Amino acid sequence: MASNLLKALTLIVFTNFIFTEEHNMLGYWLTSGSIVKIEECDGMLCGKIEHVFVEEGIDPKSVLDSNNKDDSLKSRPLIGVNLFVNFPYSDTNTMKLKNGKIYDPGRGKIFKSNLYVVESGNLKVEGCLLGICGHEEWQPLKVIINKDGTRSAELLD
Repeated sequence: MASNLLKALTLIVFTNFIFTEEHNMLGYWLTSGSIVKIEECDGMLCGKIEHVFVEEGIDPKSVLDSNNKDDSLKSRPLIGVNLFVNFPYSDTNTMKLKNGKIYDPGRGKIFKSNLYVVESGNLKVEGCLLGICGHEEWQPLKVIINKDGTRSAELLD
């Protein structure tokens, strides 16, 4: 009986270790309209827009933060914008961060936010207003830098 309990606890710890090692918040993520690179920046979590999906013939670098409520920021390119505010980060094993803020460039507003790495490996990104939260799941990407300097991306399994 004790041996079975020990085996079960070992399996749970080992499974959790594998999950934690394979899935964390850092890296490239496919959102509904962009690719975001999440990294640690001076003890905080940064989520910078790396690429914006646009119609053919439009340069993604030309897309501006035109919905921003701050008039002085409306002319900045969306590429490079950090979406996360006040998410302290110190451990790659972190699977959940609460009480930060996220910038939604589509609405030009900042919302209270929570981040969760879910079992599938996706990142659940919540935006909250008046205690009501909506969410989007971002999918992890592997970004490859090609010999000619261009980049390609593929979804991680």
